Amino acid sequence: MSVTSKGPQFAVLPTAAEQEIRPKAQILQPSGWPMPKGYANGMAADGRIVVTGGVIGWDAEERLADGFVAQVRQTLSNIAAILAEAGARPEHLVRLTWYVVDMDEYLANLKELGRAYRDVFGAHYPAMALVEVVRLVEKAARVEIEATAVIPR
Repeated sequence: MSVTSKGPQFAVLPTAAEQEIRPKAQILQPSGWPMPKGYANGMAADGRIVVTGGVIGWDAEERLADGFVAQVRQTLSNIAAILAEAGARPEHLVRLTWYVVDMDEYLANLKELGRAYRDVFGAHYPAMALVEVVRLVEKAARVEIEATAVIPR
């Protein structure tokens, strides 16, 4: 025997303004997997795709920030500026690929990197990959990051 409600059915729907700012990305977390810290295992999204090239930690005058964490902070700020050109925000990010020249340098600075990341992108953690490379095109660059974002329709 099934029971159905005879009363009205209610649903709370987002307003048009809320739909405009709410990211439509879905975090993909397989059942039983441990929760990742500072990244997502996967993301799914519908919308307009925005991609960056490899972005490094220099300013508009092509001066690299001094030190690894400072270069990461500038790189993230540069990515945010590129996203803004397309009308995207950090919460639209679905993937970041980090290239570092020294994995030990990355691991030794996790706390400061997390702070820099949250200062620029907030608490939105897309799918990420981290790769150690021999060097980058700009010899003094310590990090290069590629980004993919999806702007909801």
